[in-house]
Amino acid sequence: MAKKIDVMEEKLKNEIVTEVLEDFKKRQQERKNFEGQWRLNMNFVLGNQYCSLNSNNEVEDYDKRYFWQEREVYNHIASIIEIRLSRLNSVRPKMSVIPSSADIKDISASKMSKAVLDSLAHKINLSSILSEGASWSEMCGTCFYKVVWDSNAGKVVTLDPYMIKEGDVGVSVIPPFEIFPYNNNISRLEDNPSIIHARAYPVETIKSIWGIDVAGETLDVFSLSSTNTISGFGYTQNITSCGSEAKDNHALVIERYEKPTTEHPNGRLVIVIKDQLVYDGELPYINGVDGQRTYPFIKQMSVAVPGCFWGISVIERAIPVQRAYNALKNRKLEFLNRLSMGVMMVEDGSIDIDDLEDEGLSPGKVIVYRQGATPPAMMSSNRLPVDFASEENRLMNEFSLISGISDLMRQSQSTYANLSGTALQLLIEQDTSRLSCSIDNIKFAVIEIAKQVLRLYKQFAVVPRLAKIMGEKNSVEVFYFTNSDLGGDDIVCDSETELSSSKANQRSMIFELLNSGLLQDETGRISNDVRYKLLEMLGVGIYDSKQDLAQMHIKAAQKENLNFSRLDFSDEVQSYDEHELHINEHIAFLLSKEAEEINKDKNLKKKVLDHINMHRNCIKLMQGE
Repeated sequence: MAKKIDVMEEKLKNEIVTEVLEDFKKRQQERKNFEGQWRLNMNFVLGNQYCSLNSNNEVEDYDKRYFWQEREVYNHIASIIEIRLSRLNSVRPKMSVIPSSADIKDISASKMSKAVLDSLAHKINLSSILSEGASWSEMCGTCFYKVVWDSNAGKVVTLDPYMIKEGDVGVSVIPPFEIFPYNNNISRLEDNPSIIHARAYPVETIKSIWGIDVAGETLDVFSLSSTNTISGFGYTQNITSCGSEAKDNHALVIERYEKPTTEHPNGRLVIVIKDQLVYDGELPYINGVDGQRTYPFIKQMSVAVPGCFWGISVIERAIPVQRAYNALKNRKLEFLNRLSMGVMMVEDGSIDIDDLEDEGLSPGKVIVYRQGATPPAMMSSNRLPVDFASEENRLMNEFSLISGISDLMRQSQSTYANLSGTALQLLIEQDTSRLSCSIDNIKFAVIEIAKQVLRLYKQFAVVPRLAKIMGEKNSVEVFYFTNSDLGGDDIVCDSETELSSSKANQRSMIFELLNSGLLQDETGRISNDVRYKLLEMLGVGIYDSKQDLAQMHIKAAQKENLNFSRLDFSDEVQSYDEHELHINEHIAFLLSKEAEEINKDKNLKKKVLDHINMHRNCIKLMQGE
């Protein structure tokens, strides 16, 4: 009986493997049109611009028609992408976690959640991950982030009998070449019934991750290669192209994620490696809304297309203009070559043609022609037409119009000498607004990453974990947390992008506020707290030791605020305290929402008020009253 059941189970596994492989091949074919465009985009960015898509949607290079043709590449697409990325890479929105309620416990939990997000962002270098994702989305129109729980990360918690680590969240960038949706016409990733993630791994990596042995095979994987191409008149140039490369000893890993259904209320994950079924079970992560399980992917697009799963890149719009620009510049060079080297007319049989073709018209050359024949003569050439210059300017303007990159952003020096500072600022803001769609897509992706990170910590961080964040003035703050310490996952952006608030803009605004007198108090002076903040924003706060000391007193007072509720708290006032700073921090604490529980406890509130009076008495003693 057991043997019969084993046979049935093996047959069921084979059916699942066959169904997944057939589904994967079907999705490959449906996505082929999009993949061909991505490869063409990348070739144009890398400088391989004499190529096109054939009838099979494969990138195919084409040769020049005549040996004398100029075929140089004047790559403006690469500079457009570099400028866009330099702007988009400055988009690093800071996350804030909204408390579930006004209760002090929920407020503390939301602060702990924000600290955990800041700690993880520093640990995994989230800024570098977002930069890589922006590069993929700008070139292909779409990229993905995968948020998973890595059980092999973190500190070792036990060694007996096996080495077990505490695990940690991992965030990685997934190129669009590895994602296969259920339907390319369903725009939202969450609305697709299933998503396939397919990647080729070395067999050694498969052994270390999944613990199975598979036979390696030769697979075509995405690669970049460098080739030499002939430009014109025998010149060659090195061109990097995007294509496929055969890799030995690899195996394809297919992960199919399915949404929760009536049959599978927690969703389903099927992992097939070559012809083996490695996993068939529920989705592993509670990473959706209201404790649901969903896909561990976040999609980011450069420009969204309604009714399409994939976004588009500005490269697709710029390719026709780039081809026209290359053709124009090369035809212009060919015309100049004819003007400089000339075209000679020779009567048949009058001179040695082979000698003239080999040596050309060198300075001082003596041309011997047959007696009685017509002497060789240069064919008259016209001047360079002005249409070349006008068409070149028109194409440059078209680059700016379709890419969202203006001359102000493209040029390293300003050509607007007659404009005022306010007018230049308005131009900069207009340039920023043209990138607003791509900026918003990055913000949405970061918010979704933060939500899934917190949900994974709530699911897996069951033992106390150590985390650290960078405090003010490069101080390091260390804290412990568990999943019960984390609050809601309602994430918002609490600051604008650096595009609209750069260092230069901040400094200009500070000096304007100083000149207007808005930062002075009623006596016309600037308080120490305000002065410290201003110096810190200007980037020179570290040189003012007096302000450093004031900040240390403020931090000491804030630590006292957190410890008032402890039974062993000593309310003694130190002789070296800056009493004014302490009093201000304690009063601000009593007026804040966080102190609502303290205000309800009369004994605790009396302890805080008595401590404030101690500081005031010390001030009176110092003044001789």
